[in-house]
Amino acid sequence: MMRFSFAAVFALTKGSASAWSSPSALQSKIGFGRCAPALYRSFAALHSFTLDQAGEVGTDSFRLFFKGEGSASVSPWHDVPLKEGEHYNMLTEIPKMTKAKMEIATKQEHNPIAQDVKKGKLRDYHGPIFWNYGCLPQTWEDPNEEHPELKVNGDNDPVDVVEIGSSALPMGSITKVKPLGVLAMIDDGELDWKVLAISVDDPLATQYNDIDDVPAAIKDGVREWFRWYKTPDDKPLNEFGFGEKFLNAAEAKKVIAETNESWKKLRSGAAKAGKL
Repeated sequence: MMRFSFAAVFALTKGSASAWSSPSALQSKIGFGRCAPALYRSFAALHSFTLDQAGEVGTDSFRLFFKGEGSASVSPWHDVPLKEGEHYNMLTEIPKMTKAKMEIATKQEHNPIAQDVKKGKLRDYHGPIFWNYGCLPQTWEDPNEEHPELKVNGDNDPVDVVEIGSSALPMGSITKVKPLGVLAMIDDGELDWKVLAISVDDPLATQYNDIDDVPAAIKDGVREWFRWYKTPDDKPLNEFGFGEKFLNAAEAKKVIAETNESWKKLRSGAAKAGKL
């Protein structure tokens, strides 16, 4: 098992997006493994988290574990706080312009990041995702609860975040983001919210404060990417609620608050956990 810190690897790559574009690009800078994902320096300084890599990237043995004080294992889903002051914490699972479908393993102990497997094969997107993609800790889309307007249940996962800033965020990084809006995607009959957000450190963060501040081309691009991305596997188009429109920042925060309450019920045992 390999251990490394946010700050050390970030310094090696100097935060450049190109460092995360491929395993070989990152390996050439770090010099070990096939690809060692990095942790983001700002969160490490505040919370002293490190990451332990088990297995090799590109194999079904790969896991990225979070370690806390005294090297104790922690869950990026349950132990990372949802908010830091007025801002929300986003856990990056899939860096911008990459294809591997990485996600926190909600059914495994300590919820490490792993590559999704379907029908015995590692899952990749058919093309790169054009934004940073991750989730909000301490949220849960409850599969036991039906949305009163959309009449579909939650997808049993944390709430997804699409971060539209200019920089690629490292896998495993925790970044303070500002929610701008939310899209109600319906995937295989399940509600799968997509929060549109921007890193508070991005140059555009001062200009983007609500969904109407975001250019239509970005909003349309995000929606259509998620509408079509499963069709190469002969899956149907995804659908969207609320007239396929992004709800505004206030509504996004309501969704986050509601799913945080669902998460609290999950943790307390008030909601059925199923196989989680």
